[in-house]
Amino acid sequence: MSEKNDGANRDATKRSARERLQEEREREKSREKRRRTLLVAAAVVGVLGLAAVVGLIAANAGKDDADKAGPVVAPSGATGKDALAIRTGKDGAKSTLTVWEDFRCPACKAFEDNYRATVHELEAKGLLNVDYHLVTLIDGNMGGSGSLKGANAAACAQDAGKFAEYHDVLFQNQPQETDDAYGKNAKLLELAGKVPGLDTPEFRACVEEGKHNSWVAKSFGAFSAGKFKGTPTVQLNGKDIFADQANPLTPQKLKEQVEAAAKGSGGATPKRSGKPSPSGSASASAASSAPGARGAAGH
Repeated sequence: MSEKNDGANRDATKRSARERLQEEREREKSREKRRRTLLVAAAVVGVLGLAAVVGLIAANAGKDDADKAGPVVAPSGATGKDALAIRTGKDGAKSTLTVWEDFRCPACKAFEDNYRATVHELEAKGLLNVDYHLVTLIDGNMGGSGSLKGANAAACAQDAGKFAEYHDVLFQNQPQETDDAYGKNAKLLELAGKVPGLDTPEFRACVEEGKHNSWVAKSFGAFSAGKFKGTPTVQLNGKDIFADQANPLTPQKLKEQVEAAAKGSGGATPKRSGKPSPSGSASASAASSAPGARGAAGH
């Protein structure tokens, strides 16, 4: 065989080796691509499976929470539509003040601080009843559970015949809006010690078990359905008494309106059904200037 032919054979052999090497590389790339595809697919399946498991756990957790909420148990003596109001004052009063409040709401505290003495004076004279509706607006806006647990504790105090006193203590000791102190039962029980005769085993059990949590939730549902603008919402004999900003309400004006109604010379006919009026708002001169006055729609 000539040298020329030998050279040609060697070149062919080299090309064949290079081609085989290239083919092997291509096959390896294909195998690697398939391997990555399988790994990604397995990862996706794993994630979807985990999501399904997490979703199932979350769903079951939601069911557990709903079960723990228990049936709607109204506090003793609750009145109004669906027994969602706690009434204070003497029987036979010709005027009824309807108040929607949240124990974490700074504007509600401002209202209470400004009107507490006048309201108690009118109640003591037998001229005024107050129907309190407890809501959880700030829990929804700020997070936490202080609105709910505070309202439940107040309902427990109603069972013990101590609502008015404990209601005042909660507002007088209200923490900062961002501090969910009332979300801790220990704090609520501590404040119960300021009301003589309230801190009993029955009251403690009621607070710790959240006996009236579902009732509080139903009350907040009525507040939401009423399309109120915020807390506090305050009505006198069914009429929003905070709406007129040109002639803002004062404790003295409230006193005059209640006394006029008692004499039959003014005021609307009292509405005792406890049904919320869609016209309610939280625009009291004292309350609207306080930090934290919230609309029902949130921040």
